[in-house]
Amino acid sequence: MILARALEATRRYGDTLALDHINIDVRAGELVGLLGPNGAGKSTLVNLLTGIRRPTSGTVELFGGDPRDPSSRRRLGVTPQETGLPASLRVGEVVDFVRAHFDHPLGRGELLNRFGLADLVRRQTGGLSGGQKRRLAVALAFVGRPEIVFLDEPTTGLDVQARRSLWDGIRAFHDDGGTVVLTSHYLEEVEALARRVVVIGGGRVLADDTVAAVRGLVAIRRVSLTSPDPLPSLDGLLGVEREGGRLHLLTPDADRLVRDLVAENVKFADLEVRPTSLEEAFLTLTSV
Repeated sequence: MILARALEATRRYGDTLALDHINIDVRAGELVGLLGPNGAGKSTLVNLLTGIRRPTSGTVELFGGDPRDPSSRRRLGVTPQETGLPASLRVGEVVDFVRAHFDHPLGRGELLNRFGLADLVRRQTGGLSGGQKRRLAVALAFVGRPEIVFLDEPTTGLDVQARRSLWDGIRAFHDDGGTVVLTSHYLEEVEALARRVVVIGGGRVLADDTVAAVRGLVAIRRVSLTSPDPLPSLDGLLGVEREGGRLHLLTPDADRLVRDLVAENVKFADLEVRPTSLEEAFLTLTSV
């Protein structure tokens, strides 16, 4: 079942084309990662699908209807990039205020425990760190037991431990059958969470597939090795990175590269060949 959809959706801000005839479906039970550089159109797409903005042309749907329809929005959870919290209210009071808007909300304790906020329940939100405020903002998206949640850069400003704790909360929701759409600049986050990746650049969909398939689109391999010798000029070498005494070579043909190194009498050890990371695929796709 399709929960959210954009059909030939275009959005302009004056002379700026933010989205250019985008088509995307989000089905029940999916965990979709939206990737793209700043200005790619990720947040604009989320704003259209959640009813915050209207498309300039084309169609957007949420639960088969208009995303601005209050009856649809009650089944929706959202954490935008920027949120404001009333500084004088305690964390528990903010949660209770949001819970009061739903018929069958998640229990306060269950929500706070799921997102690692239980020890902050009596803390005023004005006294929270930026990371703690972000965790609370994300947790609030799940208060109403939504069917689909949109998270725009959910872990911005969080340290590694807090980020992974938040991942656990998102996974728990998804494992229970919930649908998640998240945008992120942390590519390892999308690799860790998403089952499907949509790469957006210049307001267009550049790729829409599994993480593995997006990597495979660029067909690049990373050849890592250590060598005391200078690296000769080699055909098919797309990039070279140095990390201490170790070299990382990007190439579309790893077998040929290794043969050329041997033919050039380059001494090397600790050879490792692996597929590109999602980050490498992402940078290649968005640079075209």
